[in-house]
Amino acid sequence: MVTTPLLPSDYLDLVSPLRAGADLRGRIEAVHPETGDAATIVIRPGRGWRGHTAGQYVRIGVDVDGVRLWRAYSITSPTNRQDGRVTITVKAIPDGKVSNHLVCRAKPGTLIQLDQPTGDFVLPQAMPAKVLYLTAGSGITPVMGMLRDIEFDDVVMVHCAPQPQDVIFRNELHDLVADKKLRLTEVHTDTDGMLDIARLDALVPDWAERETWACGPAGLLDAAEEHWTEHGVQERLHTERFRPSVVVAGDGGGEVTFSATGKTVDADGATPLLDIGEEAGVLMPSGCRMGICFGCITPLKAGAVRDLRTGEITEAEPGVLIQTCVSAAAGPCDIER
Repeated sequence: MVTTPLLPSDYLDLVSPLRAGADLRGRIEAVHPETGDAATIVIRPGRGWRGHTAGQYVRIGVDVDGVRLWRAYSITSPTNRQDGRVTITVKAIPDGKVSNHLVCRAKPGTLIQLDQPTGDFVLPQAMPAKVLYLTAGSGITPVMGMLRDIEFDDVVMVHCAPQPQDVIFRNELHDLVADKKLRLTEVHTDTDGMLDIARLDALVPDWAERETWACGPAGLLDAAEEHWTEHGVQERLHTERFRPSVVVAGDGGGEVTFSATGKTVDADGATPLLDIGEEAGVLMPSGCRMGICFGCITPLKAGAVRDLRTGEITEAEPGVLIQTCVSAAAGPCDIER
């Protein structure tokens, strides 16, 4: 009664936001530039943090211009970091609200929301004798977490970036090369062109014998999956995607109503409802933004939506939930947000 309308926990949050028992949060303690458009964010997690496995990602909630937005980023720190901090390394993408905020505007002392780490792009318990990492762009981030965590006797990396200065962690990678802990091939796409997956025969002659972890743009991963399958070694390839593997343009579109907030906007048939809602200022839950984690599921109260990966239409009926990150309007619809 004394604290109404707030709860005692609300006051505790002001004094000790990272305490045990509170909603899981983290405090940004440092922002270290990596390249011209990428930075490593050092985070002190709250006491409820359970730790991560190398290669996993974490969902973080960041307040940008008064709206809380959730994104998922790979953890790039080793699992046994002595100070208990964790790091994510973020590459700013065009029109990326959260990525640009973190790289360009995030300040030490800022509180963010955290989920527990998750993801199965991890190393097996039985460590392979020979490893290949195939990465491009920010796809190097989960792999860097692995490189920092466990040393292998025979590790090869093929990494693609437009120019040498665009290679995230380049100095650290070359230090590993100098210490003979890594064999590295950089493919600079501005001068070398996009990597032809068939070049692996020359770059890494024993690639088919190696347990491989690949992360990067969909085109690279699609080519890798086809290549490994053609050679009958698909079980040795492990991939991590940052975007849905197949996106097809939607038909139609229509007026989208967010009934909980009373907002109505026009939408085309190709833009995810998650993006539509965020642009309208609606608080939209999200996670991986590629249809895997189900952090964005929302009731569909009326109308129909189209799955951007398959083209499948889902119509509203009692209890129907949709993934807003991979669903677009297929006519007028009502989303319970």
